[in-house]
Amino acid sequence: MADAYTYELWPTSSPDDIQAIIRAVYKQVLGNPHVMESERLVTAESQLSDGSMSVREFVRAVAKSDFYKARHYEKVGPYRSTELNFQHILGRAPQSQAEASEHICCVVEEGYDADIDSYVDSDEYQEAFGENTVPYAREKSEVGRKQVVYNRNFAVNRGPAQVSSAVKSSQLVYAVATNSANKITDAKPAAGSGTEKRFKIKTTGAKFDRPRRVSFDEYIVDASKMTPQIQRIQRTGAKIVSITEVK
Repeated sequence: MADAYTYELWPTSSPDDIQAIIRAVYKQVLGNPHVMESERLVTAESQLSDGSMSVREFVRAVAKSDFYKARHYEKVGPYRSTELNFQHILGRAPQSQAEASEHICCVVEEGYDADIDSYVDSDEYQEAFGENTVPYAREKSEVGRKQVVYNRNFAVNRGPAQVSSAVKSSQLVYAVATNSANKITDAKPAAGSGTEKRFKIKTTGAKFDRPRRVSFDEYIVDASKMTPQIQRIQRTGAKIVSITEVK
């Protein structure tokens, strides 16, 4: 282990070290939950222990597990799911609307597993954690990262006592969509207020509307209603092309 907050698997790691690494992966990737014995990934744990699986592949298995998917994908909106994937797998919050939209589009078009792969197989993951370091909250300065991301990190990760699945709503949809700094205890504008930001969501045509001459649809939606609108769009089978602020 490199320090008190970083766990790394070595060829010389003892069985106790490996168990500590497994617990650290569950805590980081699953968002600090209580994991019952029946919910553990026994086969993946065994492969990590015998050296046939790297920590990175164990992280992938945990992020694709029914445990993770039920809590951080099926029971939350797409924005909350995306910001949790960033925090759990890459150790940071989304940097921009374009980055968040890319992952929302990926899960809609290619599926849940493909989206998880896009985080774990990214150059950023490899540079930050490599094959055998457990992901962790990257709260120190790094070259090329925007300063605004640090406040967003704290908005998503409120410390070691927080359980990610206890928070169902997005903590960053307004700040990321408007590319603005957010307070740690930011009060979002009331729905329908004169100061609330509005966004245009551009999509391909819904499946049940085809054939049609117009190949794209556009929706204007308040920031506070963006997640429900995205969920409705997903149910129609349409694909999100872009999300931009209405000036």
